[in-house]
Amino acid sequence: MKLSYACIAAALTAAISLGSCRSDSGREELAHNHGHDHEAENHDHEAEEPGHSHESADTHEGEIELSPEKGERFGVRVATAEKAPFAEVIVVSGQILPSPSETSVVAAKSAGIVRLAGGIAPGAKVAKGQTVATVSAKGMAGGDANESARVALEAAKRELDRLTPLHAEGIVSTRDYNAARQRYDEARVAAGSGASGAGSAATAVSSGTITKLLVGQGQFVEAGQPVAEISGSGRMTLRADLPEGKASAAANISGASFRPSYSSETIDLDKLNGRRVAGDPYASASAGYIPLYFDFDSDGSVVSGAFCEVYLRGAGKGDALTVPVSALSEQQGQLFVYVEAHPGAYLKRPVTAGSNDGHRVEILSGLKPGERFVADGVTFVRLAETADVKPEGHTHSH
Repeated sequence: MKLSYACIAAALTAAISLGSCRSDSGREELAHNHGHDHEAENHDHEAEEPGHSHESADTHEGEIELSPEKGERFGVRVATAEKAPFAEVIVVSGQILPSPSETSVVAAKSAGIVRLAGGIAPGAKVAKGQTVATVSAKGMAGGDANESARVALEAAKRELDRLTPLHAEGIVSTRDYNAARQRYDEARVAAGSGASGAGSAATAVSSGTITKLLVGQGQFVEAGQPVAEISGSGRMTLRADLPEGKASAAANISGASFRPSYSSETIDLDKLNGRRVAGDPYASASAGYIPLYFDFDSDGSVVSGAFCEVYLRGAGKGDALTVPVSALSEQQGQLFVYVEAHPGAYLKRPVTAGSNDGHRVEILSGLKPGERFVADGVTFVRLAETADVKPEGHTHSH
């Protein structure tokens, strides 16, 4: 019996020891996996966000994983690098201006105090012939010239009305009648639009938008003084300031694109019926710059007076390897493109950029013809790249 009790005690000791070892092993596994219980979490790998990578036998170091299905959903588009004709591009600053042919001035027809019409302000639209302001000298020291002209007109009209029937009856000579009619015509011209006693009207000579008010409410103006500027909505002008150091390229500039300061979109003048304005650019050169002018149709999206970045197209450079501006990713001052290693996997490749026409960028090194690269949706590939970087000790092993 003593032997039987000893055997039973040994068996119990071995069972307790085995259970303790298994418990310690389980704790180590949980610690290694940071508490990731895939059964409890209902881990659905198909529903994971882009870039959530799990190490497997077919994953190569440095590759960024993003399945074709997810890439299509997030707008990732891949293109093939090819050489194509590309022109030399000079990037300069510039400004959008009203076209001289579309600009007019509203002028005062007499001296006096300005009274702006209702609703007249910069940005207001006016029609041809619309009154922008009235000018009156009534109540001013020295008398109102309009009032004097009105009084003279009324007197000349009364005299003409008196002599007209007498001339018809032969009582007044034709010479006296003609003299009276001449005085009336002269008084009428002198009175002009001030004959009503309300002063003269400064009217718009063309339809458009008021870009400047050159006088204030109640200000005194002389006859002929500008009151406002009106810009039409048909054509606009782009001024590009070419540095004098690049003056030799001025003759070869044939077109341009520009990106306004208020927008991220580059606008091609060719699509707005743009053309370079003929003339000698050196005639108005100043402060180290040579201004080049381009005329184009306004589509309503361009704001007059806005500053912009201008891409001047010069002489052709022949075939060049280019990518869309949207294909480049800048990180810490270095430019990169994402090259497709195989469907669903990309490699980040540093590149050297050359000329930029606002739409495409010349690639001098880092990309070869025939390679496929991400042309659109670079942001999502970059997010996938960031998601692939896991904290230290974090891994999913399968």
